[in-house]
Amino acid sequence: MRPSIGKIAAAAALATTLLATAACSGSGDDATEEPAGPVELSFWSWAPGIEKTVDLWNQQNPDMKVVLSKQAGGGDIVTKLLTAAKAGNPPDLAQVEYQSLPTLVSNDVLADIAEQTTDVEGKFPEGAWQQVTLGTDAVYAIPQDSGPMMLYYRADIFQEMGIAVPKTWDEFAAAARTVRQKDGTKYLTTFSAADPGWFAGLAQQAGASWWGIDGETWKVSVNDAATRKVADYWGNLVNEGVISGNPMYTPEWNKALNDGTIIAWPSAVWGPGVLEGNAPDTKGKWAMAPLPQWAAGENRTGNWGGSSTGVTAASKHKAAAIKFATWMNTDPAATDSLITSGAIYPAATEAQSSQYLQKPPAFFPEQTGFYTAAKAIAGGAAGFTWGPNTNVTYDTYKDAFAKAITGRTPFSAALDVMQSATVADMQKNGFTVAG
Repeated sequence: MRPSIGKIAAAAALATTLLATAACSGSGDDATEEPAGPVELSFWSWAPGIEKTVDLWNQQNPDMKVVLSKQAGGGDIVTKLLTAAKAGNPPDLAQVEYQSLPTLVSNDVLADIAEQTTDVEGKFPEGAWQQVTLGTDAVYAIPQDSGPMMLYYRADIFQEMGIAVPKTWDEFAAAARTVRQKDGTKYLTTFSAADPGWFAGLAQQAGASWWGIDGETWKVSVNDAATRKVADYWGNLVNEGVISGNPMYTPEWNKALNDGTIIAWPSAVWGPGVLEGNAPDTKGKWAMAPLPQWAAGENRTGNWGGSSTGVTAASKHKAAAIKFATWMNTDPAATDSLITSGAIYPAATEAQSSQYLQKPPAFFPEQTGFYTAAKAIAGGAAGFTWGPNTNVTYDTYKDAFAKAITGRTPFSAALDVMQSATVADMQKNGFTVAG
């Protein structure tokens, strides 16, 4: 599903004291024991159609009923979870975006379920699993869906212009110049200062590591060498005038996709749905390929979006909750239900070969191997550790990169602004940050 990048500042403000460690309260005595009698589990989620998956579970498990409460996604559910945990009445389970996990862990909302999921890790690509561990030995959720990034391009216009699908970022830059030379009304793509999740995924592919934790100390490196490489690459293309600097998800961007003014889009596996809604006149004209690589022959990508299922530390039925979360995200019948009812791209490796992912997206009727290629791409997704104040980093990105585009200043300097803002906010909230 398309990621939400709504602010979670309000969520963070609700915590009176932010813990300076990623450790949270223990799982409790009932975490490894099955309940003696009927159990009712409360579950908060925003995924469309997930009620059908819950109904399937309830039909098969009458003594372990899950009661679903649909919520708004993004920062809204984080705010509500923090409020409910502070009041002592959170749900047993909740759907959580990967970048929001550290905020909830820091506030003791989620349980560490590592001991109960030792046989689950192997069911997911390494990169997806790392996102629920915060780079530690703990496990704070079960991956649900993922957003591996890939390249969408107008196959018809590429053919007309004689442009080969770029396999490296150097080839991508050359293609951008060729487009402008052959038709000054077109751009290969755009760089969007309004979409930090998009940029984070591109940085992941390059090997970025924005946060890390060692005991009680956090390391912050939003402006690391890998991210600077990505920022400078795009900044040079924008300042050269061969890539547009206009934001995505605007009426102007939609029109440019629909009329062929923009002919490529580095995006995620959920991209066909966006293209179908925003560029309806181009059905059948797009194709998908792996993201261009920094080194020829590699198979690396990043994630843009995705969510997980966490079990709350206050749950009185952790064993049952872990059982449901594991079933929902690994059982073939459950993941098939999530695919067909919610149109998600599952995180579990086996589920990515579902019978319901054998046909291409309706908007890509000619690319019959779409999901076979997507699975191969997803397997190369880089791991990433999110921090407890991703919202601050994201908000600073929007402002700093917008100024860099309009002022034609180095994009890497915007990263320094993000780094300073992220560190200052963490220190203000009581985290120990390595110097």
